[in-house]
Amino acid sequence: MTETRWETASVAEPETAYWMRNMVICLVGSFTTIVAMTLLLPFLPIYVEELGVTDKAAVVEWSGIAYGATFFAAALVAPLWGRLGDIYGRKLMLIRASLGMAVAISLMGMAGNVWELVGLRLFTGLAGGYASGSMVLVATQTPKDRSGWALGMLASGVMAGNLVGPLIGGALPPFIGIRGTFLAAGAVIFVTFLATTFLLKEEKSSARKKAAKASGGWKSVPDKGPVIAMLATGLMLMLANMSIEPIITVYVAQIVESQASVTLVSGIVMSVAALGSILSASRLGKLADRIGYWTVITAALGVAALLLIPQAFVVNAWQLIGLRFLMGVALGGLLPCITAVIRHNVPDAAAGNVLGLSISSQYIGQVAGPVLGGFIGGHIGMRAVFLGTAVLLAGCACYSWMVRPREAEG
Repeated sequence: MTETRWETASVAEPETAYWMRNMVICLVGSFTTIVAMTLLLPFLPIYVEELGVTDKAAVVEWSGIAYGATFFAAALVAPLWGRLGDIYGRKLMLIRASLGMAVAISLMGMAGNVWELVGLRLFTGLAGGYASGSMVLVATQTPKDRSGWALGMLASGVMAGNLVGPLIGGALPPFIGIRGTFLAAGAVIFVTFLATTFLLKEEKSSARKKAAKASGGWKSVPDKGPVIAMLATGLMLMLANMSIEPIITVYVAQIVESQASVTLVSGIVMSVAALGSILSASRLGKLADRIGYWTVITAALGVAALLLIPQAFVVNAWQLIGLRFLMGVALGGLLPCITAVIRHNVPDAAAGNVLGLSISSQYIGQVAGPVLGGFIGGHIGMRAVFLGTAVLLAGCACYSWMVRPREAEG
């Protein structure tokens, strides 16, 4: 009986017949590409010095430019790649992204000066987008009653890449050198390119291609309110995660007894939120499949806002670590729910384009969070960063609840 149902599903829904295998390939591919994008964090200033920048202030400045260049470029082109994916196929976009990143990251290991490094980081953002493309493919191929879980699994892979990347970047250079680390990362992404090319399955549809060309992207969305709410939620998610990055070391220094442990504790504080999100994303996604995406989104934003308030008044490091972990658990369900809500509120022919806008809004939050956090922390005070972010998340929770569809389903 089970076999008959599977055969029927394969005939009736060819696009979703391979969804589980595709999800696994996208999960592994997203993890490896995110690791490659973030592994340079620990040694970036050292590499900038190796490329001829000697002034200490200039080293810091160029390191920031080089790191941010990838996300700035990716924010600009994500809607374009999503639109092209709607027309020409999502698998093709993943092949393009993995091959482009494999080439760009390998070439970083051969850079001759800091300008070449920044240019290659820009190229990585322009040509990349594997993780965001995977979100689009998984969102459009997975059966709707399993999409929250599947997107949660994918989100866990992305966040795990963000967590593991810097660890690998700190461990590998002493053994194979900085340039060798880039070449090794490029080789791993090339394996991702091969797996995507030969193992990923996507049915070609001339009807979908025609519909995508005629859809007009954003213009074809019938009810833009829920989608706009999700764009704002994605921005707030990244802003909340990143707002304390510039101040965390200074803040930790005020609450630890031994100044020798400041950097260690700061690293733990930065990592535990990601760990909490990794552990909760698929579980909250599965819960959202059952009780509704809007319910989980509103609750996650509200809980995260409440958890930010005591972070402004902690008196020791373990309190801050525990609160950041719980906040990560709460926010872990947002990314899969955001993607699922958008997927269910836009026509299939425009899904990639609109999900690309969602990725762009998240990158904006990723860039704006540290900038706002640093400015507010420096001019008003570090407690204001936590409290201000809490107000923003609470406002976003209220807005999401007000614009949710009255049928009570996301």
